[in-house]
Amino acid sequence: QVQLVESGGGLVQPGGSLRLSCAASGTIFRIYTMGWSRQAPGNQRELVATIANNGYTNYADSVKGRATISRDNAKNTVYLQMNSLKPEDTAVYYCNALSPVSGNINYWGQGTQVTVSS
Repeated sequence: QVQLVESGGGLVQPGGSLRLSCAASGTIFRIYTMGWSRQAPGNQRELVATIANNGYTNYADSVKGRATISRDNAKNTVYLQMNSLKPEDTAVYYCNALSPVSGNINYWGQGTQVTVSS
């Protein structure tokens, strides 16, 4: 059974930082590209960052320069470090496993709420 379990969301003040974590089952982690997407109420879902199993990373323009995605292969965990947070970063953040061939999102975590507000 595929499991993606996120943690680390919460309430953060504008300009603050937080780190999201996602623990994945070992088979998924070794094969798939891992990523983070988000969805705010009334907005389309946005894929904000991905990291391939060779370490190659990619970021959406909306978070470039403020976000860092990383992975710990020993722990089967992927992280998203977000700095200089803005109110528009408020969303439910989802951990994803993406096909390394098609790039399609094949698996989703349950989501973790991030709220940026003073």
